[in-house]
Amino acid sequence: MEEKQLIEAINQTMPFGKYAGCKLLNLPEPYLVWFHSKGFPEGKLGQQLALMYEIKLNGLEQMLQPLLNKVPNK
Repeated sequence: MEEKQLIEAINQTMPFGKYAGCKLLNLPEPYLVWFHSKGFPEGKLGQQLALMYEIKLNGLEQMLQPLLNKVPNK
């Protein structure tokens, strides 16, 4: 995975649901576990949510906090 894709995923805003407007990195782990059990949405958002699930599952959230609000290099 490229740094640009990681930064985009971390800074993506949840577009719907209870946590609409929340950065994906800041979504609560139980919400991501629920998506994991029910199935992630299709497309890019689903891939990004699956990545956030893996990040939280592996305890990497704190390490990635500095990347919040960072603009990816083009």
